[in-house]
Order: sequence, then structure tokens, then C-alpha cells
Amino acid sequence: MNVMTPPIAAPVLKDKGLELALSDGASHYFNYFWLRDNCPSSFNADTRERSFDIFHLDTAPRAQTAEVVGDALKITWADEDHVTRFPLDWLEAYKTPARRPDPADLPRKAWYGDHYPDVPRFSQPELLADPALRAKWIEALLVEGFVILTDMPNSDAGITETAEMIGQVRPTFFGDYFDVKTHINPTNTAYTASALELHTDTPAEEHAPGVQFLHCRANTVEGGYSLYADGVAVANDFRLRDPEGFKVLSEVPVPFFCEHDTYDMRSRQTIIELDRHGEVSGLTISQHMLDISDLEQELLDSWYPAFCRFGKMLQEEKYMMTFLMKAGECMVFDNHRIVHGRAAYTAESGDRYLRGCYTDRAEVRSTYRALVSEGRFKK
Repeated sequence: MNVMTPPIAAPVLKDKGLELALSDGASHYFNYFWLRDNCPSSFNADTRERSFDIFHLDTAPRAQTAEVVGDALKITWADEDHVTRFPLDWLEAYKTPARRPDPADLPRKAWYGDHYPDVPRFSQPELLADPALRAKWIEALLVEGFVILTDMPNSDAGITETAEMIGQVRPTFFGDYFDVKTHINPTNTAYTASALELHTDTPAEEHAPGVQFLHCRANTVEGGYSLYADGVAVANDFRLRDPEGFKVLSEVPVPFFCEHDTYDMRSRQTIIELDRHGEVSGLTISQHMLDISDLEQELLDSWYPAFCRFGKMLQEEKYMMTFLMKAGECMVFDNHRIVHGRAAYTAESGDRYLRGCYTDRAEVRSTYRALVSEGRFKK
């Protein structure tokens, strides 16, 4: 707890809030609704949720008296039998508007085509046994967007227990899981032996899943090399190389689709995704699921050339990481950041089987926060 010098002046009561001098000597305003809603007694220690219902107040909250007693602000409320005591050091944290510090809001580290030897690697059984190691795994995923897990069990349950270390398996319109191998009647290019261009998965979903798990169960075919690129690295460079193209791809939503006999999924997404800091956080891109554009034809005069310049840039050798997945490995990557694809292979030359599923990015950040911080309600 911070050691504070008590304010010199008494709190000043206003119509809708009060003014309080804090350790910087300045007077700071606090709204009565905010003070009453966040009274320490308003929260349940077990559920860690607010138990006080401000909707049930008959009149707007108003302080009858307010005074500094020791290291706390004491408020006696008018029109209700309630007294609030705020530690002054707690009020210090809220004297100026600011988002609560987020341990999961980590700067991204861009990587390039030569990154494969430096990809963070973790043993899946060791992750299951060690929460501290899981925090390092998730941190690597948040920072670099791509991690390889080794020593995966050769079972359907292996990918489930892996995903559940981060969150819940998140279904898509393909189901809870998907099996990447050659199908007799394929409903997706991934289910053939053809080359698969760089893309992000399920762009036609309004909120595409955030993290993909791709467990290699067998890979003995000729060809079929995996292709990965960091969309953050490419988009950051594209912003410098082509500012106008970057602007149109990050501001103009375009339609995506995925259609077959039993589903007709549609969404509108920008190709380049920006976070609240204005930094590139990822991409939504899939040439084979881009719908027929309904944009103004004059806008397409600038959008399509920018889209093609960016798509060609994604395939430059500088950015493309190429390697052969091994049985017992699991690729874990940010589906909104990492574009992935595959070279063609000869289906008759061996066996190639990948099992995949998804969780959401929000759950990844949630799990990371729970592992590395105590949150607001310390036990």
C-alpha cells in the first residue's frame, strides 16, 4: 500500500460529485454514481462480481457528508442508510481516466521467413504439468502469434486437452473439430491434395475463431510443405511501402462467403485489422472465400489493385516460412494474424492427417491474465 500524505483541504461537495485533493496537491473530481457503484461493499468477495444494484436506488446518489478519516475518504450518503469508506491510495489509481493495466496487452514481435529455427517450442506433457510454463507458452503466442508444441499424444483427445489449457474448444460451421486429409467429396480445398494459398480460416464467420490448433498425426507424403507468414510483419511493411493501399485495406469492409448444401455463411471484414492503438493486429484474407464484391465500382478501382499488391507481398520469400510438419507436433497460432497454406502433395505417396480445432483470442488473454496476475480482488 502506498504511503500517502492526507489531503490538506476537506472534500468539497458538488451537485453531482465531490472534489478531493490527493497526493499531487491537485483537486480531483469524482462522480457520485461512480463512487456509490464502486463502494468496496458493492462487491461479493466470493463471486468477485458487483452485488449492489444501482438500478434500485430511488434517487440519484448524493453525499450528505464527506470527510477524510486517516487514510480513507468517508462518505455518508443522503437518502439511504449507507456509509462508504474508500482507501485514498485506491482513489489515487482513478484520479485521471485510464484503462486498467492489462498484462495481456503485449507488444507484438514481427517475424520473417527465416524464423523457423527460432519458433518457440514447448513439450505438451510439460505444459500440462506446469502452470508457469503454460504462461510462457501463452506469452509467446501473444507476442509472436505462432508456437510449435511437441510430444503430442497420437489420439483424438490430445488436441482437446491441449486446447483446454487455454480455453474451450470453439465450434465453427465445420463442427467442433476438422480433419485435414483427402476426402472423396471435398467441401473445402484443404480436403484435397491441391496447393492451398495463404489464408486465414473461416473469414465468412462474423467473428472468426482466434486461435487455431493443428495437430499433425501423420505426414509421410511427397510434398505438402506447410507455409506460414506473419500478417503483422507483412502489413507493417505494406503500410510503409503503400500507405494509400494500407488505408483502403484497413478501412473498407468487403464480403466473404462460405456456401455448401447445409450452410450459407456470410460476413464483412477489412483485410487488415487494427487494434485500439492503431497497430496492426492481424488479417482476414482468403482468396477462395472472397465473395463477389458489392462495393462501388469506382472504389474497386483502388481496392482491387491494393488487394493484389498486398496478396503478392504475402507470398514474397522474405516473409514465407516453409517447413514440413512432423507427426507428434501441433501448430498453435493466431488465426487473425498468421496466414497459412500448403504446397500440393501426392496423395498416393503416403499418409497425411492433421486434426484441428479452435479457441478464441479473448480466452487466451483471459487465461494469461489469470496465470500472471491476481486481478482486482485479491484473496
